[in-house]
Amino acid sequence: MKMVQREYTLRFQTPAFLGNAEQSGQWRTPPFKAQLRQWWRVAYSASKGFRVDVARMREDEGKLLGNAWLDKNFCKSLVRMRLGEWNPGKLKSWQGLEQGKVEHPEVERSHHSVGPHAYLGFGPLDGRDGTTFSKKINAAIQAGEQNVYSIAYPVEHASLIRHAISLMDQFGTVGGRSRNGWGSYCLEAVDGDSGLPLRPWEEAISLDWPHAIGTDSRGALIWQTPPRADWRELMKDLAVIKIGLRTQFKFPHAKPDGDVHQRHWLSYPVTTHRVGAWDRNNARLPNSLRFKVRPAADGRVVGVIFHMPCLPPPAFLPRGSEIVEVWKKVHGFLDGSAPNLTRVSA
Repeated sequence: MKMVQREYTLRFQTPAFLGNAEQSGQWRTPPFKAQLRQWWRVAYSASKGFRVDVARMREDEGKLLGNAWLDKNFCKSLVRMRLGEWNPGKLKSWQGLEQGKVEHPEVERSHHSVGPHAYLGFGPLDGRDGTTFSKKINAAIQAGEQNVYSIAYPVEHASLIRHAISLMDQFGTVGGRSRNGWGSYCLEAVDGDSGLPLRPWEEAISLDWPHAIGTDSRGALIWQTPPRADWRELMKDLAVIKIGLRTQFKFPHAKPDGDVHQRHWLSYPVTTHRVGAWDRNNARLPNSLRFKVRPAADGRVVGVIFHMPCLPPPAFLPRGSEIVEVWKKVHGFLDGSAPNLTRVSA
């Protein structure tokens, strides 16, 4: 089998919470294998004009990237991947990294203010009495660390793999709280770009899995922040934006009533406002609006916010018209109310 071999420099733009078995940060290949699968599906979907037979896609994915679910077709991955080193994380303290407090109108116990890093990194980070690692985290991979990322794949699959790697570079994040921008990385010297997988967002929510970046009448649902000197300041900006877009949706009662309200369609669970039916099914809804930190040309960094719209799983009994209304408000907030955001042209 003829193989294509490529080697890239992989560099983190923000700290990454990549825990090993001891919950200590470490360079490992599994998160990047998962990234390749995720973005390969998006590239595959785009190559089919978003008319995807999911069963066929899963079969094609399993035969290429390995599987334990296809009857009589169990196999190892045809794609080989490795990192130059599996070093442990070097970031062992958050001392001096947090950027003060930002306003959060709903957090009464801390006088309506939160640490922005702790807000975006809740779980790996503990914001009580100053931002620190949670007790389960011993170290993280720090921003600026780099490694050699090598990959080999069959030549007949080169087009989709190259597209997936390009999307990983543009939008990929790994580790804990990665949808909030932690674990943002870039792949230097990416060869090839097959374009963005764009689909009108109200069409995209016909499927319940992330398969495209949304568009509306103004273009791609991708926004960019002004550049900042480093990730610490930039993550503060992203925290302010996320607080604003979430708290624009007000709950009708101060205490949880167990019912579904508009903010629940952004992501779930919401700590202080649980939905009884969803909790009984242990339902979890990840946010389809994602953050990424990228390097800027002048050595600074910029934040990218992008929407990969999809319908919540059937367990949520999704209400299509209400979900559309919610995301229109989010897009409107990012276009008009969020400070200094600009649309990124496709």
